Amino acid sequence: MIAHLILACWIAGESPASSFRLPSNAPRQHHRRQQQRSGQLEPVRPYSSLVLPATSSFSSQSPLQRRRTRSIQRLASGDDVDVLLATDHAPCFDNGFCINAASDGITAAETDSNDAAGEAIQRLGGMTGPTVWSEFGRLAQENDVANLGQGFPDWLPPDFAVESLVSATIDSTKSPHQYTRTAGHPNLVRQLARRYSTHLGRTVDAMNEVAVTVGASQALYLCLQTLVKPGDEVILFEPFFDLYENQIKLAGGTPVYVPLTFVPYIDGQDDVVTGGTWVLEPEKLEEKISSKTRAIILNSPHNPTGKVFTRSEMESIAESVVQAGPQCVVISDEVYKYIVHSPPKEEVGASAPGHVHFASLPNMWDRTITVSSAGKTFSATGWQVGWCIGPSHLISPIQQLLPYVQFCASTVIQEALARSLPRADEPYEGHDSYYEYLNSKYRRKRDLLGKALKD
Repeated sequence: MIAHLILACWIAGESPASSFRLPSNAPRQHHRRQQQRSGQLEPVRPYSSLVLPATSSFSSQSPLQRRRTRSIQRLASGDDVDVLLATDHAPCFDNGFCINAASDGITAAETDSNDAAGEAIQRLGGMTGPTVWSEFGRLAQENDVANLGQGFPDWLPPDFAVESLVSATIDSTKSPHQYTRTAGHPNLVRQLARRYSTHLGRTVDAMNEVAVTVGASQALYLCLQTLVKPGDEVILFEPFFDLYENQIKLAGGTPVYVPLTFVPYIDGQDDVVTGGTWVLEPEKLEEKISSKTRAIILNSPHNPTGKVFTRSEMESIAESVVQAGPQCVVISDEVYKYIVHSPPKEEVGASAPGHVHFASLPNMWDRTITVSSAGKTFSATGWQVGWCIGPSHLISPIQQLLPYVQFCASTVIQEALARSLPRADEPYEGHDSYYEYLNSKYRRKRDLLGKALKD
């Protein structure tokens, strides 16, 4: 149980709920507020240069517009900063300050009608209100507690990653301060192809079988946009990271839910549940598979439960893919693959111990898009570099769509990551590699948390 506890807590917290919303990059607002009160930081006045509505035009605004204007005026003046920081509801500005609609008296009935919204917003339906990101943040701030749901590290990236970023930034010979190749910076895609050739036991073509995106979230978005059309179904194993559900809807698809089964660990003496594990029952997946199934989203290691899908479970998924028909593809989200604390013995020798790359299974390369990113592995979620790996017939449409989403991910960050990847394989802090160090670090944190919960 403890083997999965810290990962589950670090990702989102374990729960039998049918879906989860992962608090990933919410700002450390409570810490900042404490610093402001102690005099360590000057009060932030982030929007003092905003051009605000004149008094004469204020009276002509709707009640909703007037409340929004008052909130922005409060931000611009720097007044009530602590009040504004006390909640974390969307919409949030990029510096972490949020306008709380509820505290300004805005109700759902007053919000603008959805009738005039574009098709993307309409596809989301009523799923546009406050999320668990904001709710967990609000509760943590109000009660001054540690938020175990926040899905980002609160420590610096490894030294070699920071050094790579600095060296890339000041490299006058390569000058990575301009646009780069839209489908991925050449240095980075070559490094990724090299690594995945090892992971998957095949040669990966850097230019045709790799696409670099702005984080894994955009990678997932592009996968679904290039695969799904209205009427298509996409399988989700629940509980699940809720981004999946709404991205499926944005693509015009229909989410189809396959519940994982929670199997408790029972203390034989007192019949006390001391933990448990989540398992995939193949027959439940077989019941939902059909000719309408366009994709299966597989997330292992899994958010929010911390589950690591076993090889046998993945093989049963592969059988279902074949059963569904030639149109069915697996989107394998593997962003947590280097944080498996207690790998099964049979997977210890893998390139990422404890993790099975779905695309490495027999006959699954041609039917899998592997998605990952640098954020969790290098404790640098703000770098926002993700990627898709797969056969050219699945990656080419993503490369075609990329220029219409953004021209390219940050060239500087891509170059920094390209320089970091080889160094991560070298000995680090007394361990054979940075990846071993990372796992050891999380095991120590897991054990510390487990002991605290037991005590």
